[in-house]
Amino acid sequence: MGGRWNSPGVEIIYAASNRALAMSEVAVHVTFEMMPHNYWMMEIGLPEKDYEKIIDLPKKWNAFPYAEATRAVGDKFVLEQNALAIKVPSAVVQGEWNILINPNHKNFDQVKIIKAEPFSLDRRLF
Repeated sequence: MGGRWNSPGVEIIYAASNRALAMSEVAVHVTFEMMPHNYWMMEIGLPEKDYEKIIDLPKKWNAFPYAEATRAVGDKFVLEQNALAIKVPSAVVQGEWNILINPNHKNFDQVKIIKAEPFSLDRRLF
């Protein structure tokens, strides 16, 4: 299916830098009826040295439908294998950052699930 930062067929794990952003990102994509009742929140750990921050953004990076230029950035990140993860700005919450993780990177085994717990959703969000 692809997303803002990856083309269909290019695997990327989308994560948020905090819980509130994670919920905001979910809320713009699904209705409450579509949300699974067994939603879980996970805290993950990444090695700090294997991280890049995208600062040179393509024009209209936050457009909807998604711009091909942003997909090209994510696809390049995955294909070049220079880093395990990159930070990209959230289009949903200005000033916050999403983390994109390459599940095919040689250091993916260093990604650790620190905590996973059921997460109740407030119906007022939807």
